[in-house]
Amino acid sequence: MERRGRMAKTPTGQTHQSPVSKRERKPSMFEKESYAQILRERLRESFHDVQYVEPPFDDSIADVGKEWKSALAKLKFANSYRMEPLKKFQAHLVETKIQQILKDSLKDVKYDDKAPHLSLELADGILAAVKEFAYHRYKFIIQVLFIQKTGQAINIASRWIWDVAWDNWVEAKHETESYVVLALVFALYCE
Repeated sequence: MERRGRMAKTPTGQTHQSPVSKRERKPSMFEKESYAQILRERLRESFHDVQYVEPPFDDSIADVGKEWKSALAKLKFANSYRMEPLKKFQAHLVETKIQQILKDSLKDVKYDDKAPHLSLELADGILAAVKEFAYHRYKFIIQVLFIQKTGQAINIASRWIWDVAWDNWVEAKHETESYVVLALVFALYCE
């Protein structure tokens, strides 16, 4: 009986290998000779094209609308070398908006096991409301603390390294007989 496969016997009884198609092995980046070749190939394959450049500073452009957000979300931006925001973060407007959100959301709420979920929902709602102000190039950090009143004292401290000219923060508090909700919004300008 004759075997089939890679090792086959010839009529004389000798074995030989049938030709197997081998793919060419890609060079490894750990081999000294091929490292430079791999880098050249990767640089040749990459390309840098700019699809959008920020407009010059102008008051008419300062109000960036919501429709721009989805259109510009996937575009690459060129460096503008702008060191100041188009529209500075206005803490008093954000504070009144957050206070209104806390007042509306926590009308008939009692402190119970749902407090962690409620604080997450409040943080998401506050972030959405702050983003509606369309502060260009600002990053926001939202903290919502839900604290039950049981006769204790609490100290809350935050420490940041930031640019005093452009970065800011806002605090809003809602208090009932059974709990206190403290919402902190930190606005950081990214150059």
